Amino acid sequence: MIKENGTVLIPIDFSKQSLNAIKHAYSLAHKSKSKILLMQVYQKESDLNKTELENLAKKSSEESGGLVFETTTVKGDIYEATEKMAEKMAANLIVVGLEPNVKFRSFMSKSNASKLIKNAQCPVLTIRGSVFYPEMKNILMPFDLNPEAREKVPMVIQLAHYFKSEIRIVSVFDPNDAKYENKLLPYMSQVKKFIKEKNVACTNKSIPSKDVVESIVDYAHKNHCEIIVQMNPKDITYSEMFNGTLSQKMVDISDIPVLTLNPMKRESGGLFGGGLNG
Repeated sequence: MIKENGTVLIPIDFSKQSLNAIKHAYSLAHKSKSKILLMQVYQKESDLNKTELENLAKKSSEESGGLVFETTTVKGDIYEATEKMAEKMAANLIVVGLEPNVKFRSFMSKSNASKLIKNAQCPVLTIRGSVFYPEMKNILMPFDLNPEAREKVPMVIQLAHYFKSEIRIVSVFDPNDAKYENKLLPYMSQVKKFIKEKNVACTNKSIPSKDVVESIVDYAHKNHCEIIVQMNPKDITYSEMFNGTLSQKMVDISDIPVLTLNPMKRESGGLFGGGLNG
């Protein structure tokens, strides 16, 4: 869930995508009654420009309809600095602009967006495309049989209530795995029923495909989805450590904003009060 009356953290290096990230934060900051902290991260003293940062904050506040903007500067690596600042400020959301041509780097790498997303204590919204979505009328929620998959449902419902959205559940399965499909379909129906009980419009779609991520992004485009909400895996395999998880590949290829959550510790009663355990 996005905590209200909190801080939305946006790392800024004055690249086009980092500036684009600010606009994407407006609506979520308004809905969650949050302030926005613009943090310029710089490597060299000659790159530090506090005046430009303050002017950007003032302009963004006016453009956003009066959101509260604060600024700070940090020397170092942009991803490491963001992780530390988010923890220090107990941020409720991080919004990061990613350059379209910068793709996945291994979790073994010292510094990259993958580590930030994996370690963040709050949701991370990544912006790779250039299209600005002021509202989120169609929210795409990829779903599978992993135990942590259900944990993103409360967040998706929260967003749907914020924007009066429709939730689109999509599951991609191996066309040769009938056993998995037979388990998946009733579970999707259960999740759909739960969401509708929260007074949110919801549809579900299962897609047979070998390419999970490509199929999900393609479905998002065809159904005019403005955001994809996904869950990071709780554990990763040795292969995923070097080749990337499905969630990281989603961040890599999607030009639609992707909101990534990390698994939470479950209460004994389950996230749905026992209604969606199993």
